Amino acid sequence: MEFQFDVDALFPERITVLDQHLRPPARRPGTTTPARVDLQQQIMTIIDELGKASAKAQNLSAPITSASRMQSNRHVVYILKDSSARPAGKGAIIGFIKVGYKKLFVLDDREAHNEVEPLCILDFYIHESVQRHGHGRELFQYMLQKERVEPHQLAIDRPSQKLLKFLNKHYNLETTVPQVNNFVIFEGFFAHQHRPPAPSLRATRHSRAAAVDPTPTAPARKLPPKRAEGDIKPYSSSDREFLKVAVEPPWPLNRAPRRATPPAHPPPRSSSLGNSPERGPLRPFVPEQELLRSLRLCPPHPTARLLLAADPGGSPAQRRRTSSLPRSEESRY
Repeated sequence: MEFQFDVDALFPERITVLDQHLRPPARRPGTTTPARVDLQQQIMTIIDELGKASAKAQNLSAPITSASRMQSNRHVVYILKDSSARPAGKGAIIGFIKVGYKKLFVLDDREAHNEVEPLCILDFYIHESVQRHGHGRELFQYMLQKERVEPHQLAIDRPSQKLLKFLNKHYNLETTVPQVNNFVIFEGFFAHQHRPPAPSLRATRHSRAAAVDPTPTAPARKLPPKRAEGDIKPYSSSDREFLKVAVEPPWPLNRAPRRATPPAHPPPRSSSLGNSPERGPLRPFVPEQELLRSLRLCPPHPTARLLLAADPGGSPAQRRRTSSLPRSEESRY
């Protein structure tokens, strides 16, 4: 892939490593140095064009590699250039590989979830005109040495069939571990991760702790023996006899037969309209003759005596005669 500017002068080495800052690499002594802003703009142009070419080769709707994405993420891109003679004499770009660490939740061979943060292959592209010339292996091997990882420790984001064949051919990566996301990991990915301590180390640690602290430990608490399954009785109606309560008849039938003893300090009655007065126990039945006899012997109320004294003519006989008149005559008085 050729550009209008001098790629050979922009990238002094055959493989150039760029991070999120997209800083131009150090130039060779004796070469002219253009403005730093122009160099960074050239680097951004190369990354954008490589991302478009990679998306087109993988049939993607949009590029997944661009200069703006590089600046907003902690990713690293390895760019491989061709410094051989070209008609324009400015060099060309062969391909690139983008990697970065990501926190993932992956499944192991026992389908258990594991939270890991491996190095991921995010994008890999070699120009179609120079494929099958060993450039892909050269770039991939340089990345492995620079990042100090093994091929089976990588996680690949949505690899194409060409990339899977490439890994199988050069690194014998064939058996994959099924995942629920877009990342692909191979057998041996968990070989050096989440390694439990050896039993001998744990036993040695406990023995050393006991030798340092000679304090005797508290005796273990003995738990009560567990009841056998045969001793457990089913929950039946016979076990609920104690829950039965005699049904009391409604008021006033429930108050007539018994005489409740009044409390020593009865609570004050509420005079609000929302609360009904407390009903006391019913009195026994009194015959009619005895009731009339008690009314005759009952002395008049003091208020009634005052009314009779103030109105001499208002005797009971006069009131009875007045009440016996018709309503029309009564209204005259």
